[in-house]
Amino acid sequence: MLSIIGILIFFLINNIIDNNHKPVTAENLSSFAGVTVTPDSSKENTIKKFIAEQFAKGRKPNRLIKEKSPYLLQHAFNPVDWYSWGEEAFEKARREGKPIFLSVGYSTCYWCHVMEREVFENDSIAGLMNKYVIAIKVDREERPDVDRVYMTALQAMTGGGGWPMSIFLTPDLKPFYGATYIPPKSNYGKPGFPEVLEAINDVWTKRKLEVIQSGTNITEHIKNFSAAIASGTYPGLESLEKGYQSLENNYDEKNGGFNKTPKFPRPVSINFLLRYYKRTGNEKALEMSLHTLTKMAEGGIYDHIGGGFHRYATDELWRVPHFEKMLYDQALLVNSYLESYQITHNKFYADLAKDILGYVERNMTRPGGGFYSAEDAESSIDNLHPGEKEEGAFYTWHKNEIDKILGTVNAKVFNFYSGIEKDGNVNPISNPRNGFKDENILYRAHSIEETAKEFYLSEKDVTSILSVSREKIFWAREQRPKPHIDDKLLASWNGLMISAFARAYQVFHDDSYLLIANKAANFLMDTFYDSESKQFFRRYRDGEVKYPAHLEDYAFLIQALIDLYEAAFDIKWIEKAIELTAQQINLFYDYDDGGFYDTSGNDPSIIIRTKEFYDDAEPSGNSIAILNLLRLSQMTDNEQWRKMAEKSLSYFGGWIKQVPQAMPQLLAALDFSLSKPKQIIIAGSIDDNHTKELLNEVHSHFVPNKIILLVDKNNGQKKIASFIPFVESIEMINGIATAYICENYACKLPTTNTDVVAKLLNEKSN
Repeated sequence: MLSIIGILIFFLINNIIDNNHKPVTAENLSSFAGVTVTPDSSKENTIKKFIAEQFAKGRKPNRLIKEKSPYLLQHAFNPVDWYSWGEEAFEKARREGKPIFLSVGYSTCYWCHVMEREVFENDSIAGLMNKYVIAIKVDREERPDVDRVYMTALQAMTGGGGWPMSIFLTPDLKPFYGATYIPPKSNYGKPGFPEVLEAINDVWTKRKLEVIQSGTNITEHIKNFSAAIASGTYPGLESLEKGYQSLENNYDEKNGGFNKTPKFPRPVSINFLLRYYKRTGNEKALEMSLHTLTKMAEGGIYDHIGGGFHRYATDELWRVPHFEKMLYDQALLVNSYLESYQITHNKFYADLAKDILGYVERNMTRPGGGFYSAEDAESSIDNLHPGEKEEGAFYTWHKNEIDKILGTVNAKVFNFYSGIEKDGNVNPISNPRNGFKDENILYRAHSIEETAKEFYLSEKDVTSILSVSREKIFWAREQRPKPHIDDKLLASWNGLMISAFARAYQVFHDDSYLLIANKAANFLMDTFYDSESKQFFRRYRDGEVKYPAHLEDYAFLIQALIDLYEAAFDIKWIEKAIELTAQQINLFYDYDDGGFYDTSGNDPSIIIRTKEFYDDAEPSGNSIAILNLLRLSQMTDNEQWRKMAEKSLSYFGGWIKQVPQAMPQLLAALDFSLSKPKQIIIAGSIDDNHTKELLNEVHSHFVPNKIILLVDKNNGQKKIASFIPFVESIEMINGIATAYICENYACKLPTTNTDVVAKLLNEKSN
């Protein structure tokens, strides 16, 4: 519990703000729907173009103009005297005795941009900010360490969170008041920003010591919160069962997904359920996964024209999305669809994975290697009105637009299939701001079979009409002003996307996927990582790398390097994975209790050194780091790394027992730890056709708890044999590529037969 003084200070500020606001009721709550999460900006207006336009208008920038972050640069012409996170701002707050206002967001966040336009561009409000506080702007994607500390504080103070995050701090960086979006004027029970500032100034002036004590108490509360439940007890199979039951209890039988609204994809839950199905044969776990993935792909959350998934849906049916597209969603969902395809061999899931990859290759891939971070939800309404932006403007359609593009006959078929209506197809309940009036969001309203019956056509003809129609609409849409792309590269998200392309190559054998993955990995290792100083950075943009890498940067990239090795067996990727893992342990591992800290502890401005375990939109750094240790310990027979993984699982054991549904990716790591992983060793040249046949057979099956090694009598085999000596003696049979399927390095009889490989892969462990 928060201390009494902390609670009193928080409510004192709220009471000073206004005791007479209209309370938020069911009738007016919808006016603030979506405030705590979201999308924004415009691709036609690149950051460079935006800056040029502001200078052309004679506007003077603030100090954020020196930054590289697209989000910070979007605020570089506010009249607010913004600082970036750093000692310059902290020293000024201490010197002038002022509280700090910390504003955290990201460049494709819709409500962040609403607040920027309504609040931070307001000269009067900016004047109050410059008078009362030291204002700091942070890009949460560049600085997840800052975001994580103060989001935890916000949740402790208010019970909720989201972006934009608005936090008031003491000069020594301790939080004492927080909110998300704050409007420019009071309405619907929400205080306006000027009132908040006046209240903060009042309580800071009159009761400063109590405010400082409140900040100290809140900080101590969140420091102690995680440790209070850490148990040191190694979790067992019952934790997997409890995790499954929790997901089943929250499952939407009709529409898929694991909550009501808003609905997020959360592929980490699918990840765990597919592994639980593999372990137990529980058909319900598989059905929940496949139904969810199918309903998502049929809904408006999926871009049926250009591929890729939007961030989340505002309705139960997955039809009305918030339209931004995040790189990590694409990467993680590719893996979900790939694994579903491996289990079912249903082409539907394969096509979805390929469509997502096609979108990423086309829109999110940097020419020199690597992947951009996000695509915005907002864009200009048309080419004649570049300053007028609307959410979803790039993606929504009036019926007459579709009719004109496709012609009468094809439009009837497409409109029936896609739910296009004359007055728009967005339910007002799912559209509280009335932003999509008379507009249509494409979704699968009817099946191919239903559409064929409706128009007395063959299913083949319907499929052809839909394919031609989508292509025509795609090119018509390309003429619209495009959403803004956040073109910074993050090591962590790039790691996830490299894994997606590497795994797609394993399953589909498309050389272009391997080329993209290798190119990105080479760029990251050449640009983000200094092999001499062993320094690894988090962010690259506009020729600059910046910020020391965090746990998730190491973990996600190490995972990518392991996946790349298992795709094409270039031994350098395992060597790099081993090198980075050693550094990750040195920087982040807690030798006393287990688990990994999110940061190195070298930055004094990060007042709490957290160990993140919550698997949400992205898996936690700990979940992937633990799984990497387990995989690498199998590849290198490193007993110490296996014990570190098990000690880390024990550290989080209390949380796993209490809220397993909050950490499905950690449960996937636990599943690996509790299994007898298969060591699959292929003896043969990577260029040999029979070697490829054996590998293709392996990759056609869903075998999550495994490692794959290639021995070819070259440097790769020598390197692996230095870890696992018996590998040195493994060889082909009669000069033919041969598979060895092993557990605990005890191998079944070697085989050259792909059918035998399939049988051995699907045998239950003893």
